[in-house]
Amino acid sequence: MPDHDLLRAFVSVVDAGGFTRAGARVHRTQSTVSQQIRRLEDQLGRRLLLRDGKGVRTTAEGEVLLGYARRILSLNAEAEAALAAAPPARIVRLGIPDDFAVAALTEVISRFALARPDVRLAVQCALSADLLAGLARGEFDLVLAKREPMSGPAHRVWRERLVWVAGAAVEPRADVVPLVAFRQGCLYRARAVHALEQAGRPWRIAYESSALLGIKAALEGGLGVAVLTRRAIDAGQRILTDTRLWPDIAPTELALCVSADLTGAAGDLVDLICAFCDAEEARPRAA
Repeated sequence: MPDHDLLRAFVSVVDAGGFTRAGARVHRTQSTVSQQIRRLEDQLGRRLLLRDGKGVRTTAEGEVLLGYARRILSLNAEAEAALAAAPPARIVRLGIPDDFAVAALTEVISRFALARPDVRLAVQCALSADLLAGLARGEFDLVLAKREPMSGPAHRVWRERLVWVAGAAVEPRADVVPLVAFRQGCLYRARAVHALEQAGRPWRIAYESSALLGIKAALEGGLGVAVLTRRAIDAGQRILTDTRLWPDIAPTELALCVSADLTGAAGDLVDLICAFCDAEEARPRAA
């Protein structure tokens, strides 16, 4: 690709009709413009301009190049103008667990995105263990994750009370407990298995899903029981309260963890998420 300065000199000579007038346009001497044209012709291995008594004219090859040169210079000017007009957006990378009020939280995130067009959000839903590992690798700016209580530093934490849940119109089996669970690595799954084994109750994995929507569908379809946080329960599920069959589950913790080099834009999002989690914790729940 020829240098843009050489193409600009070539176009200027053609438009001005001569080397001297072209030099005035590009703020170069006539000899400098002549040297640029020779360099361009040497690079391309083609004669581009012919001198005549009245000035210069393009050769057939020069005429072909002229159209391309105008387009190249125009696109270059357009790109420079676009980059000068809009500074690069600050990317804020957020990780959230799929089973934490994602629909409602997404509304909060969307309002933030609309209010901050200078920020580009990159949001990923995943298991909490994967999110925390990603934060440690520098893949996120902030992460909302489920974890063991007091298991590390965090910007804010909220206590999570876990309960046994079945479909609203389902009576679960009392012999071998059919578990509806998130995939291996989920804290709730580990809590359910530990509680059942401590109580001496046999169990099996009846349904496994990576999304809360799949868990709820399996519960409502009568496929088994699950351990969930109270905030995840809606009209399609009910809490199992008979402690003779369904042992107490140790609480977990919802933690907002942030990177060490958090910027202003990400800090604004942190404040919004904290306010959202505070409101969720204060909202009345079914008994």
